[in-house]
Amino acid sequence: DCAFEGCSKLTSVVIPEGITNIYSYAFRGCTSLADKDGFVIFNNTLFLYVGKRREVIVPEGVTSINSGAFGGCSSLTSIVIPDGVTSIGDFAFSGCIALTSAVIFEGVTSIADFAFEYCHSLTSIVIPDSVTSIGGEAFRGCSALTSVVILEGVTSIGEGAFYECGSLTSIVIPDSVTSIGGGAFEYCRSLTSITIPESVANIGENAFGGCTNLTIHAPAGSYAENYANENNIPFVAE
Repeated sequence: DCAFEGCSKLTSVVIPEGITNIYSYAFRGCTSLADKDGFVIFNNTLFLYVGKRREVIVPEGVTSINSGAFGGCSSLTSIVIPDGVTSIGDFAFSGCIALTSAVIFEGVTSIADFAFEYCHSLTSIVIPDSVTSIGGEAFRGCSALTSVVILEGVTSIGEGAFYECGSLTSIVIPDSVTSIGGGAFEYCRSLTSITIPESVANIGENAFGGCTNLTIHAPAGSYAENYANENNIPFVAE
């Protein structure tokens, strides 16, 4: 934990074979990591830090990216998480303000609270079907996020999961989801359309607060229709 925290001039790292976990806050606040041409060699895999690309490819062998592991790495622009990783810890990439691309392969089962909060440059995310839960405020303040694809597998969307994702215009919730937490899409001011399946049996308070132009699309007679009516949100039966 915190092994290289605050090493603000660190630009490259060599990590030996045999490591399976990147522990909590291991590289938090390494603001120069990938800031210039550099590299990380990990399990014989090259992490590319070349010019302005500044990307991290997590190699096979790593099973967990723990709390705050790359939090505040403000120069990081790209991350690839392979199918060997099963969990992304809370605050894992929090405050990576230059991060534009995050590729999550199937195998990850949970995205913890605040995992990608305030990644202001992140434009799209695909949640694979191996993920069962999206943690509270996991993508809070990802203001450039325009595309969110949630594949079937997720059963719950945590409180404030997409809070203040102001560029998001539409989203389709898969049939596997049963609950949407309070404030999950609150202040997503550009959100105009959300499709909610019949499987959703609980929507928390202010899940869509501040979404003044939103229309809910859902089956007639569903919980989502009742929620829309109770909260004066336009509804279209599908």
